[in-house]
Amino acid sequence: MSPASRRVRKARAPKLLLDLLAAHGPSGRESEATAVWIEAASAFGKAEVDAIGTPRVTVPARGRGPKRRLIVVGHIDEIGLIATHIDEKGFVWFAGVGGWDPQILVGQRVVFKTRRGQVRGVVGRKPIHLLRGEERKKVPELRELHVDIGARDADDAKQMLRVGDVAVIDAAPLELPNGRLVSRALDNRLGSFVSLEAARIVAEAGGGQWEVVAIAAVQEETTFGGSETSAFSLAPDAAIVIDVTHATDAPNIDVRQEGSHDLGSGPVIARGSTLNEQLFEVIAAAGDAAKTPYTLEGHGRETGTDADAIHKSRGGVPTGLVSIPLRYMHSAAELVDVEDVTNSAKLVGAAALRLKRTTTLAP
Repeated sequence: MSPASRRVRKARAPKLLLDLLAAHGPSGRESEATAVWIEAASAFGKAEVDAIGTPRVTVPARGRGPKRRLIVVGHIDEIGLIATHIDEKGFVWFAGVGGWDPQILVGQRVVFKTRRGQVRGVVGRKPIHLLRGEERKKVPELRELHVDIGARDADDAKQMLRVGDVAVIDAAPLELPNGRLVSRALDNRLGSFVSLEAARIVAEAGGGQWEVVAIAAVQEETTFGGSETSAFSLAPDAAIVIDVTHATDAPNIDVRQEGSHDLGSGPVIARGSTLNEQLFEVIAAAGDAAKTPYTLEGHGRETGTDADAIHKSRGGVPTGLVSIPLRYMHSAAELVDVEDVTNSAKLVGAAALRLKRTTTLAP
């Protein structure tokens, strides 16, 4: 068999996902990204935005009977930078919005969203040529970095932006061979995309026996605010959270600790101390029935996702977690296999449709 005949045509990134990735949306300033999400959601359901900016869309249950509600949650915010000080020379000092490895930021182009529009700059530090001795070996700290926006001085800089303006990495999505997609903000525009697609799958099937509410939660990277308030206000009977996890086929990752989740191996269904085992079985059975590839992941304590906030909302919410394998998390060049994204949406949609009015999720 020739190499050409063995070649498999891989999925390209959907336009909606690319539009979400192109939008500016750090934690607490997600409105540009949520506008994209709301427009797409309005095509098949009742879409609305809550008091802190979290958008959601509802797919009603079909038929009569006791009303039960499933929320499907992927967060829409991304990590960013917030201006904390403008010095006399016009350099902008900043803090992280969410967690950063400072090494990743050095030399990155960034874009602030301000009241006067976009302001671009570059993250700078003292050049390596000027570092001495042990200083050369030291990993830079965030407080040692600044943003150069090309200002002449403080007055010039203050005409461009204000303290409290927020920036993200200035990089467009890039499609690579074999269905691979590189972008900032894959953590977790992917989850917000999957929540929406799963709801659309349920809507196109005429609805399930449970009402399904897809949610693109805000503020996950900082407070879990969007998921916590949504779970409280909606009082769901169950929740499925969609986030990303580490693809373990990248170099120097110990699969004995992290599990085996290669790019292209499908969604990752989590099990753990804070996750509902009965809901896990529903999700896994949906994958088996649809022949959707998936792997498993174990969590001994918290998951580091919106599931940590949702499962203890009110009197407790049975919660499941589906993750998408991702390389280079919290960087300017996160990388995913697009088929893992589409398979995650199929899996969550199938799981939602599998829930019956009589389904019990009691531990």
